[in-house]
Amino acid sequence: MERSQSERERERERERDPERDPEAEAAARALLTDLYQITMALAYWRAGRAREPAEFELFFRRCPFGSSFALAAGLRDCMRFLRTFRLGPADVKYLASVLPPGTDPAFFEHLQGLDCSGVTVRAQPEGSLAFAHVPLLCVSGPLLLVQLLETPLLCLINYASLVATNAARLRLIAGPEKRLLEMGLRRAQGPDGGLTASTYSYLGGFDSSSNVLAGQLRGVPVAGTLAHSFVTSFSGSEQPQVPMLTPASGQGPPRNLSILTESWLGRVCECLGLRAEEPHPGERAAFVAYALAFPQAFQGLLDSYSVMRSGLPNFLAVALALAELGYRAVGVRLDSGDLLQQAQEIRSVFRNCASHFQVPWLEAVSIAVSNNIDEKVLTRLAQKGSEVNLIGIGTSVVTCPLQPSLGCVYKLVSVRGQPCRKLTEDSEKQTLPGSKVAYRLYSPEGAPVLDLLQLEEEPPPQAGQQLRVWPLDVSGGACRSLTLTPASLEPLHRVYFHLGQMCEPIPSLAESRALAQKSLSYLSSSHKRLENPEPYQVALSEKLHALQESLAQSNQEGS
Repeated sequence: MERSQSERERERERERDPERDPEAEAAARALLTDLYQITMALAYWRAGRAREPAEFELFFRRCPFGSSFALAAGLRDCMRFLRTFRLGPADVKYLASVLPPGTDPAFFEHLQGLDCSGVTVRAQPEGSLAFAHVPLLCVSGPLLLVQLLETPLLCLINYASLVATNAARLRLIAGPEKRLLEMGLRRAQGPDGGLTASTYSYLGGFDSSSNVLAGQLRGVPVAGTLAHSFVTSFSGSEQPQVPMLTPASGQGPPRNLSILTESWLGRVCECLGLRAEEPHPGERAAFVAYALAFPQAFQGLLDSYSVMRSGLPNFLAVALALAELGYRAVGVRLDSGDLLQQAQEIRSVFRNCASHFQVPWLEAVSIAVSNNIDEKVLTRLAQKGSEVNLIGIGTSVVTCPLQPSLGCVYKLVSVRGQPCRKLTEDSEKQTLPGSKVAYRLYSPEGAPVLDLLQLEEEPPPQAGQQLRVWPLDVSGGACRSLTLTPASLEPLHRVYFHLGQMCEPIPSLAESRALAQKSLSYLSSSHKRLENPEPYQVALSEKLHALQESLAQSNQEGS
């Protein structure tokens, strides 16, 4: 989706002066970090190693939720953080208060002079498919500084990628036709978590969010109607201050919507086999008030009292009154009970009334549902024959209850050009050494089949050329080698940030969302299964595998 001129202008303004970015207050600050990053910085500085060139990789060891894939997200937030990274006088003064009293003042001067002008970041594009052990970010620069970046970058990537992946799973369950609304702000882990969830659930495949701030700051489409409190606040004795509504055509005199609604109520109740006194008058008054405020977008919340005996007939009376004036109601919402069964019953009533009153569009009025919808409930709502059009999900998307953390790590892979590797008794926590590049290999049908990690100095693989690779097992160790011939391939990392400058623009959120959906469409169905998926293969090149084995052998001989 092409960005509007105003969006491009805002982006250029942010590049010229990041401090004027309206999202600045929502961005991470330099001291959003762990204290041990500061203590290590002091030790590096005292050892004379602050400016040694180093590279870290940010990756996860297992795909979340038992899936075989994840979505890369949070890159835009990382770029904003790097552009604005500074330790101001107040920050340094605070650090002086928590470090030992005798700490050399020159260290604090060094900290206050830090920025990211010496940092380079290679990353997978926002919204792309990501797999275990393949770096989401490769961060290089002065050792002290890139060490300091660890915690904030992990904070910005971990949850964003987790919630995007969670949203993608929910989209896969819902299928392409159902509209998904994220409405979890009130259940999110604080305001930052709420903004992140709203942003990246949209990237992962949701259509809109209830979060107004996400709309303002991130361009997420926002949606929302009314709550039960609005409906129950009316008793039925209230009189609209301005009950008159002009026809949609603008032609003809205004009509009293309350009186028009009452005239339709009897006919609706007769059609439904109800007594005219059964529908709740306060609910009807609430619907009239809402319709007067939003005649072009009238929606009814049906379950404040009884869906079939009150909410539905009241909605139909108002909808048909609006129709007489040339307006079309747009939807109803259910928030309790058996959502699937009620939606089917409501659709049947819509069809009958559309035919009975000769209002054809009524049978297609949107039915929205909400109420603690998780993957299991969503599967039922998405089944064939469901009459649900829009599904609102809150807690289950923003809190990621199946797995609360992605578990990304940030590991040193080289210093002064020399490969580093963490070797530990826990094989899963061992790391892959050296500065690396990654390639995605595709089948003749265009489906990704394997991600290849190799050392940066190796020549790139070629399409149509046989490769010998070493697939990684679930713990990150290499298995037996195999040979394959990719039909096509692509490098996974792009240089987004080089020596303090953005060198490739981050696509808009809508563009990243489109990339996520396109990438998922190419992934094989066996890899997209939400239960017992086929693991996606990540493999090492021959030279990287040899380096890994060599360092492991050297460690054994030295111990």
